[in-house]
Amino acid sequence: MKKTLTTIVCVAAALLLFSQSVSAIPAFARKYGFNCNMCHVAFPKLNDFGQRFRDNGYQIPGQAGLEKTVFETAVPIALRTTTGYSLYKNGKGTMAGFHIYGLDLLAAGVLHKNISFLFVYTPRIDEPAADFHGPGSGDNPAQLAAIESANLVFSNLIKDKLNLRIGRFEPSFQLLSSKRLTYILQPFEIYNFIGGLNGFDYSANQLGIEASGRFKGGLKYGLGYVNGNGANPDNNSYKDFYGVLSKTIGPGEGQSSGQRIGVFGYFGWQPTDFSDSSVSPVGDANGEKNRNFYRLGGSLSLNWKTFNLQAMAFRGVDDKDFNDIDPTQDYEFWGGIAQLDWAGLADNRLVASLMYNWVRPPAGAEPQQLNAFSALVRYYLGSWSAVNIALHAEYSHRTIGVVNQTKDNLFTLLLDFDF
Repeated sequence: MKKTLTTIVCVAAALLLFSQSVSAIPAFARKYGFNCNMCHVAFPKLNDFGQRFRDNGYQIPGQAGLEKTVFETAVPIALRTTTGYSLYKNGKGTMAGFHIYGLDLLAAGVLHKNISFLFVYTPRIDEPAADFHGPGSGDNPAQLAAIESANLVFSNLIKDKLNLRIGRFEPSFQLLSSKRLTYILQPFEIYNFIGGLNGFDYSANQLGIEASGRFKGGLKYGLGYVNGNGANPDNNSYKDFYGVLSKTIGPGEGQSSGQRIGVFGYFGWQPTDFSDSSVSPVGDANGEKNRNFYRLGGSLSLNWKTFNLQAMAFRGVDDKDFNDIDPTQDYEFWGGIAQLDWAGLADNRLVASLMYNWVRPPAGAEPQQLNAFSALVRYYLGSWSAVNIALHAEYSHRTIGVVNQTKDNLFTLLLDFDF
């Protein structure tokens, strides 16, 4: 153990010395000449201004129509990747090594007054591989190619009260964003939970259309009409619906000031029979015996000085035909997240966080009941105008099951690059 700790300290020192010579500014900061902290508490987490900037179609509030478009500025492209050392321990032993965790390419900007876009692409990466079998290739790439986001935003169709987002996007029912999570290897477990025979993924970006807006008094809404299958073509003729309503008390957006509460609901359909289905030329199928499911929940975000407490919980109910444990009963589960963040030092260079995840599936279900306790510390490197490299230390302890529990521990020390 002493040897392992010595290795970790040496790696941290080497990464720190290497990183201090690197300087870059992400796309929006380059365009406006802002510090990254203009929009972020500390990337990737948005502050109040950043949330309003995103809601306004990547236009500075009050400046719509005065913005330079992407045709008048440098190409607004950014990238993010993460590399470092991780140590994992469970009942079968200890595993450790150096890794690279994917690559995201991002472009976003204003095309015309109140018309903007976001495009996020994750390229296929064959080497280094994601597991111990060696260099990735063929059916075993380290990262599959995917268009994570591709959407147009039509802002201020009714000033502040109606915006439309069309394409593939992060749906607004994720009041706690899984795409801007500070943790790198610990996800929101309930978002990723797929139980029974329903393959709906709560964490996935969706294809469809979303209306959103805000009213005086801190009230915001979102309404969506989507396929419900992530990036895949639809597998049935039904579409899914969702709605979200949030209220911020006090100034701000509830991200770094003000206190926000919200409720959300998602209602969808999935087929249970493909035996007589056909497929259209663009990949859509007419799956049969469609059964419904829903998700209902609430969230809050509380701020005090530089502390932010976020919590979210929801209940999921799938039709009994999705229940592989007891087909006479609906498949019901629930879970949630509580996360406490603190930011300190000049420009929020030091960030610390504690997070608790829980998932409660039906008795006898696989996967089983889960509890995860996590903590992280991030220190941001670079000049005042380019705080876009983070030295990141993260630890998670997870327990799975009730009677015969399995436990695992994951520690990682990483560099998070955002250029």
